[in-house]
Amino acid sequence: MFKRELSFVLLSIILVACNNQTTENSEIHIGNPTAEEILTKNENADIFVLNGIVYSNAEDLEWVNEKELTLGEEVGEIKEQTNNSDEFENFTATKLTVGTKIYEPVEKSGIYIVKVNDKEIRYLGLREG
Repeated sequence: MFKRELSFVLLSIILVACNNQTTENSEIHIGNPTAEEILTKNENADIFVLNGIVYSNAEDLEWVNEKELTLGEEVGEIKEQTNNSDEFENFTATKLTVGTKIYEPVEKSGIYIVKVNDKEIRYLGLREG
């Protein structure tokens, strides 16, 4: 009887020791994407930050351009241009030049409009969920 119990204990120890599954705690980030995350994936991304949200150029998104939007009030202008994600804060952009005006459409939709050379360009807010 003792040999049987000892064999069972040894077999259990061997099986547990051979388990390759790790139990490390991995940190899961849930929230809106940051400028750093966007620029890590695409260093040429055309983005700006407003109220802590990253907005991305949506010229290539048909559904964004088809939306009926009326240019509303100016909410600010680009204050800094950089590709360094550490320097990103509100009113910082990668491609838009300093002084570019940002407008909020009358229809609230998570889209902002900038005017560049009298051309309206839509930027879509990148939000989680």
